[in-house]
Amino acid sequence: MAHYFDPNPDGPSERKTVSARFHGIDFVFTTDSDVFSRQHVDFGTNLLVRTVIEDFVKAGIPGDGSLLDLGCGYGVIGIAMKRVFPALHVTMADINARAVELATENAKTNHTPYVRILTSDGWNGIEGSFSTVITNPPVRAGKKTIFSFYDGAYNRITPGGKLYVVLQKKQGAPSSEAYLRELFGNCEMIARDAGYWILRSVRTPESDS
Repeated sequence: MAHYFDPNPDGPSERKTVSARFHGIDFVFTTDSDVFSRQHVDFGTNLLVRTVIEDFVKAGIPGDGSLLDLGCGYGVIGIAMKRVFPALHVTMADINARAVELATENAKTNHTPYVRILTSDGWNGIEGSFSTVITNPPVRAGKKTIFSFYDGAYNRITPGGKLYVVLQKKQGAPSSEAYLRELFGNCEMIARDAGYWILRSVRTPESDS
């Protein structure tokens, strides 16, 4: 049985469309078999996007930095952020070739053609640095993979930049919080709902000491 983190899923295609609404904007996404949360935009991703948008607005960020949606699936996070903050330079990456194909189509459907979409195993195919990294990490791939996402983010986030993560408490949010606090020197739970935690770490000068 294929998993959503398989590089080349070969299950029969069963496409469908799902909808979501962020910051007063309606989105429609095409999904397929062997990609994450194909039946609907999952609760964690929905909470993550809404929380990050609110955090951007609250901080007065103009949204013209560089953002990476790591493990983008069919593209919800990166596309929503690009649509809400058009000046953002958005990169989206996933190991799953089917998900990358869908993300490319969904970017066009949702009027966000100017995003960079890559096939990448974690950070291996990604170049450059980012002011924001957002991830709903592949829990089923295991803690080693999830923590490698964090390690890469620490190395690639620019000073003052932020990492946002969503995890369920029962699927390791407390251990991720502890790891990120050790790695970045800080980690804050900025939202919590229905067992999901939104964690935020900031790359401060103190992080390098």
